[in-house]
Amino acid sequence: MDGFTTALKAEIYVALRNNGSRVIVLLPAVVVMLQLLLTRLTQAGQQARDTLLGGTDIDAQIGVNAYGHYVDGLTTGLMLLALILVAWSAYSFSFDRDTGAIRHMLIRRVSRRGLLLAKLCHLHITAITSALLLLICTTVVSASLWQFGPVVEDGYELIGSDEIQQEILLGLKLALIPLPTSIAFGLLISILCQSATQAVTTALGCTIALDIFKGLLGDFSNYLYVSYQPSLIDQSYLQGVSRIVRGYSDVMIDEKVMQMNLWIPIPEMLLFVLLALLLIQRKKM
Repeated sequence: MDGFTTALKAEIYVALRNNGSRVIVLLPAVVVMLQLLLTRLTQAGQQARDTLLGGTDIDAQIGVNAYGHYVDGLTTGLMLLALILVAWSAYSFSFDRDTGAIRHMLIRRVSRRGLLLAKLCHLHITAITSALLLLICTTVVSASLWQFGPVVEDGYELIGSDEIQQEILLGLKLALIPLPTSIAFGLLISILCQSATQAVTTALGCTIALDIFKGLLGDFSNYLYVSYQPSLIDQSYLQGVSRIVRGYSDVMIDEKVMQMNLWIPIPEMLLFVLLALLLIQRKKM
């Protein structure tokens, strides 16, 4: 742990002046804002078309509620954030090793484990900042383009605002839990690989491969952290929330899977961190 504070200060100093860190923080929020704006423009075009043809005003009936679009935005943003974090964590350590920055830190009596933990802490700070910005921007844009309210059909309230908010908070919590595991996995890959390019491609390749093939693993996929984060082939609870907040009643909730979502990712993160701490002592810098 020698030099942890020094290494963390150095990481934060570089991050504040690095365009890459700004991209990580801003990109998910920017992409989601563009997605929501495009969705609203598409709805406006559909509404105008229906009005001219004398048809049913679809937007007034089901598209005016902001909650569904809000959850869709969060899902997209968190999926993108997870991919960015695993790639950036794999790149961060391996790039510093390639450029010799790590050797410079080690010369200044920063231990290898202290340096690794400082990078881990910095990456978590970056992830928290990006997630908070995503949450704020998604809320503001959704409220500006639509209206938050209960789901009502033919004068009957299918689901109230309080229930919707509880489901969203639960889905958001369950979707955020795997993010630290993605960061730890990326750092582990960066230590195992020989270059920054190899680390990034390996980390992203493994993450996407697990996402694609998790459906073939049956119940074993419940023991993989990637099963619980928003992804290209989404099986996360937040995906189910997007249907719940729209009033669908056919969403099946498995309490066992929810409990595994709470307990599986964190031990896997600790395992990845432990392996990284052991391997970094033997890695040539």
